[in-house]
Amino acid sequence: MVTHVVMIQFSDHPDKKERIEKAREMIEGMRGRVAPLRSLETGINFSPEERAMDLVLIARFDDREGLRTYAIDPVHKEVIDYIASVAEYTRVVDYEDR
Repeated sequence: MVTHVVMIQFSDHPDKKERIEKAREMIEGMRGRVAPLRSLETGINFSPEERAMDLVLIARFDDREGLRTYAIDPVHKEVIDYIASVAEYTRVVDYEDR
């Protein structure tokens, strides 16, 4: 099993909360539409810490090939395009479960 974790920091904007919610909805909307995606979890941060990120995505795949297929899937690309337009930056960790 391969786990893909993406943490997203959104740009400061009057509509920041709405943008975070829209991104979360788009991510959640990939369920059942992206074949190699085995599970999907999202979370919106509530921590006031300076180092905290705004939104997290945790996705799981059978193997690295599933992750590669996901990366180029058109549905996923739509999500990436939206997030790129509203995020300040993202961080990612990909690992194989033990």
